[in-house]
Amino acid sequence: MHYLIGDLQGCCDALEQLLDEIAFSPSRDHLTVLGDIVNRGPRSLDTLRRLHALGSSAEALLGNHDLHLLAVAHGIRPLHRSDTLGDILADPKRAQWIEWLRQRPLALMDSGWLCVHAGVVPQWDAATTLALAGEVEAMLRGPDLAAFLAAMYGNEPRRWHEDLAGHDRLRFVVNVLTRIRFCTDDGTLDFKTKDGAGAAPDGHHPWFDVPGRATAGVKVAFGHWSTLGFTQRPDLLCLDSGCVWGGALTAMRVDGGRHEVHQVQCAQAAVPG
Repeated sequence: MHYLIGDLQGCCDALEQLLDEIAFSPSRDHLTVLGDIVNRGPRSLDTLRRLHALGSSAEALLGNHDLHLLAVAHGIRPLHRSDTLGDILADPKRAQWIEWLRQRPLALMDSGWLCVHAGVVPQWDAATTLALAGEVEAMLRGPDLAAFLAAMYGNEPRRWHEDLAGHDRLRFVVNVLTRIRFCTDDGTLDFKTKDGAGAAPDGHHPWFDVPGRATAGVKVAFGHWSTLGFTQRPDLLCLDSGCVWGGALTAMRVDGGRHEVHQVQCAQAAVPG
């Protein structure tokens, strides 16, 4: 059985409860976490350990918090007041966890679903999304990781062009796959608004409601948007149900046409920062 799971953000207790809820068996089942494995929750290191122990039975996408950990570990970014990454950074196996993270994908297909952390721009179809994710993954796994992480942050460019190159191209891909919520019809990104779908700025839509988007005929699963919350449509699935904010951790079975939803309540809410 294949399951997709929303943002963990270091909520290892909720993960354990959810695995019990679905009677997860590594010999029989497979799960894919839709990014933001760590940070804000109380047990980031234990969450990495638990997923790593599942071996090939589990996969996890990189989210913006996971990329932040890579940047902090390489001295590119400082720790934020609200970060809960100290246990990973102080662990004797720190290098192993960082190496494991940098091998994770930013997009993949799972049981017919295009899985991303945040979303896609209207110009990208599934094949383009996977190919562009692969460009970033190659950089994350290559010898120029530190230089890439130093250039990764920023809000420009805000719109996709085929001729984007270098760090501008890769930064845009990262911003789409790990940060997008709203954009205009031509795919111009908005980074200010973090509320639910009804809070779209003038001229903007939730990325999945842009008319004529190239992934309209593709089933897309994502997380990242806790203020949107659990959302299920025939071809769209948001599994960020705000676990780290005191909400629920959500899994959905997606193999064999089955759409079983499982949720467990998170016992501890993070402190906003």
